[in-house]
Amino acid sequence: MEKPWTKSVTLALEGPGKYVTIANTTEASWAMIEDWPLDDAPALNRALDICAAVVEGKMPVEDARKAFIAAAAEAEIHIQE
Repeated sequence: MEKPWTKSVTLALEGPGKYVTIANTTEASWAMIEDWPLDDAPALNRALDICAAVVEGKMPVEDARKAFIAAAAEAEIHIQE
C-alpha cells in the first residue's frame, strides 16, 4: 500500500466550490493526468516527474505533495486550507 502524505490537499479541481481531496502520490498523478486544466506547463511537468520518482522510491513522498501544490498554483486551482 502506498504511503499517504502527512497532510492531504483539498482543492477545487472540478470547478469553483467542487472540492476533491488528494491524499497520496498516485491520486495526485491521476488528477494531473486526467483532470488538470493545463496540458503542458513547467510546474505540471515537474510535478509529474517528481511523482514518478516518488512511486519508484527515489524521492520522499512529501516532495510529490509540494510539487503537486506548486502545479495547482500554476494552474490557478484554489486550494482549501
